[in-house]
Amino acid sequence: MSDWNQQIIDEFRANDGKVGGPFEGAPLLLLHHTGRTSGTERVTPMMYQAVGDAYAVFASKAGADTHPDWYRNLLAHPDVTAEIGTGTESLRARDLPADERAPIWEKQKADYPGFQGYEDKTDRTIPVVLLERR
Repeated sequence: MSDWNQQIIDEFRANDGKVGGPFEGAPLLLLHHTGRTSGTERVTPMMYQAVGDAYAVFASKAGADTHPDWYRNLLAHPDVTAEIGTGTESLRARDLPADERAPIWEKQKADYPGFQGYEDKTDRTIPVVLLERR
């Protein structure tokens, strides 16, 4: 997975925040986060949804029954940065409660039906995290 992520990261940076393949045309950011136990900086490419002046990201892990590591890292260390296009923003992650999560999640599934497939594959509620400017 790290090799695949690194290829996306390299392509993103070489093409002003744009990539081809399965993410072509989709809004993509590079999330810089801190490992919850290691303290090591990690970079994870992921799709996002603009929500006002914030960004929603989705802990789908392709429908796996466990949360992705980056999500657990954000719970432990919510101050992050994200590369979006050619810029970098300082953000704070907030795990959304059900009432805030629902409309954002429904829009994501409508815009990108693969997310419905992820939801169908697991019994867990897929978290939606809002990245807000600090």
